[in-house]
Amino acid sequence: MQADNKKKICLIIQSLQAGGMERVMSELAGYFSNKPELEIHLVLYGISPVVFYQIPDTITTHKPGFTFNNRYRLYYTLKTLFYLRKEIIRINPDTILSFGEYWNNFVLLSLLGLEFLVYVSDRCQPDKKLRGLHNILRKILYKKTKGIIVQTEKALEIYKNIFPGARIYLIGNPIRRVDTNDNFNKENIILSVGRLIKSKNYDELIKVFVKLNAPDWKLIIVGGDALKQQNLNSLKLLVKELNAESKVIFTGYQKNVDNYYRRSKIFAFMSSSEGFPNVIGEALSAGLPVVAYDCVAGPSEMIIDGENGFLIPVFDNEMFKEKLQLLIDNEDIRRLMSERAKESVNKFSIEVIGEKYLELLLS
Repeated sequence: MQADNKKKICLIIQSLQAGGMERVMSELAGYFSNKPELEIHLVLYGISPVVFYQIPDTITTHKPGFTFNNRYRLYYTLKTLFYLRKEIIRINPDTILSFGEYWNNFVLLSLLGLEFLVYVSDRCQPDKKLRGLHNILRKILYKKTKGIIVQTEKALEIYKNIFPGARIYLIGNPIRRVDTNDNFNKENIILSVGRLIKSKNYDELIKVFVKLNAPDWKLIIVGGDALKQQNLNSLKLLVKELNAESKVIFTGYQKNVDNYYRRSKIFAFMSSSEGFPNVIGEALSAGLPVVAYDCVAGPSEMIIDGENGFLIPVFDNEMFKEKLQLLIDNEDIRRLMSERAKESVNKFSIEVIGEKYLELLLS
């Protein structure tokens, strides 16, 4: 216990760039910071420790005083490890929460020999194979943690096999509720939100969309290129080849996506690899029926097939098209699913999920 009787929680993540893992960390940080009995520290240590999501002023943010130079990767990797170790010792937290499958190894390596209580969470598809040394390190280091946090029942099952004997806890993601009102004008829009990376399969979604019998509908894709994947130009070229430039719109990154949720009537999600897709929850909270690939983990935790959306076998694009067409053609079905969608995400409110995290972190 600290001298002022406040418990210190240290949140560690490589950056708060736009992304699902980063949004969850920012939501948790904001919720924790409202607790007067807690002192919250946020450590950002990645190659580009940017802040896309707003963080309350009551949180103490820590960043390295140097810029990572990839030309001297080994040197700056070691320098970052020592920075983490020194900074966490200085903070002296009661408990630590670290996010990111590759990054967690980094944090745990920096703390070797120290007695801090560390909880880790990977935030990726649970059966994802890490490359070489990372996989070996994870199998060794994760067993030394206070606990491993997963987001879905499927992930819990998989991790129990990967890490026999480890303490594994299931806590879903907090879903940010999108405020809606009946006066907002809905438009004939199919919406998809997420970074333009290969696993999101936006090329497949575009091909499905142009085959629909929906002459007055548009597909809006909200999101930008990832750091290591530049796919926007190739997607725009595909749209041009399909003569769909007036119907498929790329918005790039948006700080506020709520108006897109409010304007849209259907949400489409073709990602084939997920941990827990936050955007599905946001779409449901806005009352959008969701059509999504039923990938290994995530969508099935939120979508009840035929109730608030449809789960589609991965890459069964014909069925995906059929369900989109069904929703386009049937306003009554959309309205019924919309009502169910809003109710279905109550169990993922920040209040419910935040308290589950605190109960674990402070136990």
